[in-house]
Amino acid sequence: MAAMDASSKETQAQIVQMTQFILNEAKDKAEEIDTKALQEFSVEKLKVVNSTKEKIQQEYARKAKQVETQAAIARSTAINRSRLEKIKTRQDMLTKLTEDSKASLATKLKDQATMKQFVTKLIVQGLLMLLEDKVEVRCRACDDALVNSCMADAAKEYTQIIQAETGAKKECALSLDKAVKLPPAPVAGGHGASCLGGVVLACQSGSITIDNTIDSRLGLVMEQAKPTIRQLLFGK
Repeated sequence: MAAMDASSKETQAQIVQMTQFILNEAKDKAEEIDTKALQEFSVEKLKVVNSTKEKIQQEYARKAKQVETQAAIARSTAINRSRLEKIKTRQDMLTKLTEDSKASLATKLKDQATMKQFVTKLIVQGLLMLLEDKVEVRCRACDDALVNSCMADAAKEYTQIIQAETGAKKECALSLDKAVKLPPAPVAGGHGASCLGGVVLACQSGSITIDNTIDSRLGLVMEQAKPTIRQLLFGK
């Protein structure tokens, strides 16, 4: 009986020992699983954090680039607008200068003596460029009488200049073109072609012409004087 009791106690002790061993093993395993899970969580958490950080950095870089690009576009637009405004202002000033010059010329040439001398010189200059024997003179309808009165003096002066420069005697027969007329004088607020005066010389059945109108000469002078005018008005 005593032996059985001892054997039973020993069996119980072994069971308890085995149970405790299993519990310890389970506890260790559970701790190992927890530790591994925590490590995996930390790794995944780090991955997520790094990925999110990278996305945020990329988004920030994209937005910063976008802002920089927009600023560059705005700056370029502002510079171009300023340049265009400056160009327009300068062009407006040159246009006004041209209009003022036309008005001044028109006022000075109202004097018939001055106008006659001026038109005579224009005809002579055209003849010296053409060097033809027969030339038609075109003018505004309102200037027919004036131009007619200039042709004899112009032809005479042309012959004198040619003889003085070359020793040769060359004459030119001038006639007024009654079929082709230059546009009328400009009118305030008017539209369409206009002409301040002057002449157009034609020869070879009109195939060759020399535009010696006041408008043409003024345009030529303004074009040649633009660098000087710009320097005077706008500096460098």
